[in-house]
Amino acid sequence: MRTRQEVIDFCLSFNDTCEDYPFHDVNWTIMRHKGNQKMFAAIYERTGNIWINVKCDPDFTYIWRSTYAAVIPAYHMNKWHWNSIILDGTVPTGEIKNMIGNSYELTKPKRKGK
Repeated sequence: MRTRQEVIDFCLSFNDTCEDYPFHDVNWTIMRHKGNQKMFAAIYERTGNIWINVKCDPDFTYIWRSTYAAVIPAYHMNKWHWNSIILDGTVPTGEIKNMIGNSYELTKPKRKGK
């Protein structure tokens, strides 16, 4: 996974998601849940690579960062809960998809009542 469109297409494969451009800057693509409008991925170009900000369980943020040099504290986000993945080819596609999927699960609408 190396391109913005590949990431967008993967994010749209999850149920009830949409892409958004809220900053009036085409460099920033925000992937959201339709139900609660929460962001689960921010896709942008920086330093010649596509980057993805994803939410992460705080118990795993440092595990991902220590496993891959291209996973770092998130650019412009809470460093405790968010990581940036730099798509430079060093993080396997399966791992990128896993991190995006975890972010989707952490931000999806909660079920109400019984």
